[in-house]
Amino acid sequence: MHPAPRHITEEELRVLEGCLHRWRSEVENDTRDLQASISRIHRTIELMYSDKSMMQVPYRLHAVLVHEGQANAGHYWAYIFDPHQQRWMKYNDISVTKSSWEELVRDSFGGYRNASAYCLMYIDDKKPFLIAEEFDKETGQMLSGLDKLPPDLKEFVEADNKLFEREMEEWDALQARKLQQEKLALAAASVAAQPMSTEPCPPDNTAAPQHDPEYMEQQSPTGDSKHLQEDTERAISKAAAEHDEKSPEALLNTAMMTPNMQGVIMAIGKSRSVYDKCGPEAAFFKAMKVEYTRLLRFAQEDTPPERDYRLQHVIVYFIHNQAPKKIVERTLLMQFADRNLGFDERCKSIMKVARAKLELIKPDEVNMEEYEMWHQDYRRFRDTTVFLLIGLELFLKKSYVEALMYLIYAYQYNKELLAKGLYRGHNEELIAYYRRECLLKLNEHAAALFETGEEAEVNTGLSIMNELVVACIPLLLVDEMEEKDMVAVEDMRNRWCSYLGQEMEPNLQEKLTDFLPKLLDCSTEIKSFLDPPKLPSYSTLELCERYGRVMTSLTLSRTPADGR
Repeated sequence: MHPAPRHITEEELRVLEGCLHRWRSEVENDTRDLQASISRIHRTIELMYSDKSMMQVPYRLHAVLVHEGQANAGHYWAYIFDPHQQRWMKYNDISVTKSSWEELVRDSFGGYRNASAYCLMYIDDKKPFLIAEEFDKETGQMLSGLDKLPPDLKEFVEADNKLFEREMEEWDALQARKLQQEKLALAAASVAAQPMSTEPCPPDNTAAPQHDPEYMEQQSPTGDSKHLQEDTERAISKAAAEHDEKSPEALLNTAMMTPNMQGVIMAIGKSRSVYDKCGPEAAFFKAMKVEYTRLLRFAQEDTPPERDYRLQHVIVYFIHNQAPKKIVERTLLMQFADRNLGFDERCKSIMKVARAKLELIKPDEVNMEEYEMWHQDYRRFRDTTVFLLIGLELFLKKSYVEALMYLIYAYQYNKELLAKGLYRGHNEELIAYYRRECLLKLNEHAAALFETGEEAEVNTGLSIMNELVVACIPLLLVDEMEEKDMVAVEDMRNRWCSYLGQEMEPNLQEKLTDFLPKLLDCSTEIKSFLDPPKLPSYSTLELCERYGRVMTSLTLSRTPADGR
């Protein structure tokens, strides 16, 4: 059926024809007016620069800044004309490549791509000195480097360069001093290993008060230096089983001895002459003094990153962090009161004196909550070290997915420790550097998977980004003072925004569109992570060896072991 009427009168037909003719005339008039307006605009544009006031200075295009992406995110690069090579150069992030006018036009006009010219820079063609090389007025030689700068800026740069040279000289001198200290430490260690000469007996004012024998056998407070006791039990048991001669000197030779027990046994060995002359009480004080002096010397040494005495001795950690004297004394007493020292009559006698001294400590003299807090901080320091060394080991093996969580937790734990004191944790810049590098490596790997276009590879790459990289970005943004972290985040975002201007399959475009808002989210709200990885149990000796190896590997691989 037709919607039009089947019958029409002649009068109705004349009216309809008249309307159609009138409408056609009106449309034609409108079209002519629009065409005339377009012609006037074109003429105005053509004559715009014909005005004498606009023709006084000949300008020419010198640079074009191009933007690709969306209004709230994207990527910039620039085209700059090189008058010496008489060609356009493309400046894109870290690369400078030769280009052409055709490429510049293609990137600048927009319409069919996401890229378009964002800013045009013109220069006065009558002033070639703006881009020409400068020459010395007296010698006629071409100026370069600092000579091209204004006097005030040149003076500032020269002063800054001198400061940098002085810092380099100080750094070289510091390294030389460290090397000299290492040589002196080795020499001192070889001297300390030699037998002590006979010494006079100290004043007889240190006799231990007599206590009921049952107090000697009382258990020390629970939780006291648990990490020391576990190391000691393992090492002493194995050493005693492997050696028939149970003297301190014999046990000191075993490689399984813990650093703490090594120090205690060496100190007892050096107090032998005092023990023979004056008995266990005087020998105890002599051994305590020897061991504390040794640990104090370690705390005062300036050591390289691969040798951290804080890992070997809790007391070195306490001295570094200015723990209360009572905390240090009780911890040292606990080491001399270790029951595993009962393998030898001399050690057993000194151990009993130490346990008697512990019994003399009144509850109000040492705050046990504070004591436990210091040891808890030290356990957290060791845990942080384990997170760090495992993370660095995995990073050096290029196992970036597995390394990330260890480095994340190492940084978080370390930051909590450093909030209490400068020497409570490790070098924050070091951990931040490898945390940042690990995220950049993962971002690069995920981007490479995305570029393959294969469904499985693309999904794996986006999974890495969503579950690891994007989840960790707020940790890098939370502190705006960390400029290197901010730059790393921008680099990661720019890598993915650069795909916006590329042709790709519709499904990839859809995945990218869904993913980008998550990556570009500027929120610093930290999402909850999974529980930290379960840490293996390392003895002090093994922990120190592995930590030393990984720090040495960083130095050998020429990656910064100090965070710089």
